[in-house]
Amino acid sequence: MTAIVVSPLARIAEMAVRHGASEMISLMAKEQSFHRPAVIKADRHLLLGMNDISFAGTGDLVAPQETHVRDIIDFARSWDRTSPLLIHCWMGVSRSPAAALIAALAVHPEEDDMALARRLRTASPYATPNTRLVMIGDEVLGRKGRLVDAVKAIGRGVDADGNAPFVLPLLAKIDIT
Repeated sequence: MTAIVVSPLARIAEMAVRHGASEMISLMAKEQSFHRPAVIKADRHLLLGMNDISFAGTGDLVAPQETHVRDIIDFARSWDRTSPLLIHCWMGVSRSPAAALIAALAVHPEEDDMALARRLRTASPYATPNTRLVMIGDEVLGRKGRLVDAVKAIGRGVDADGNAPFVLPLLAKIDIT
């Protein structure tokens, strides 16, 4: 089963090795540095500099932008899906779950938004997808408010300590031939 692994920064190497990931999306504040796990191919690592905020950036804070969402979509669509895609942010609770939803819909646009959001909640009681990323993703993917509504319906996750990676299974392709 193809899946997206969502992780906090502190556990990316462990999760990459455990799940056999060779591709990764990082959503980190521009001033935060870290080492890419050796099992992640350098040319298959997308690093997006943004803060975990849901409003327009001020000062040194960078809010998620449409260009970030388009990069997530393009990267997800180029993912070969032979192994899981690893997506992480600082705590694995807000930016990376939002990016996981966007990536899942990029590769499976036929997916039902509510079913996907419920799968996310089942996989992680802690996930609280970044509302700005979700709103932009909804718009760019042409979801007509369905993704925003689905994320609102699952509500805020329970408080987390940032040490709870999870696996979001993707919709299985059904061959009707």
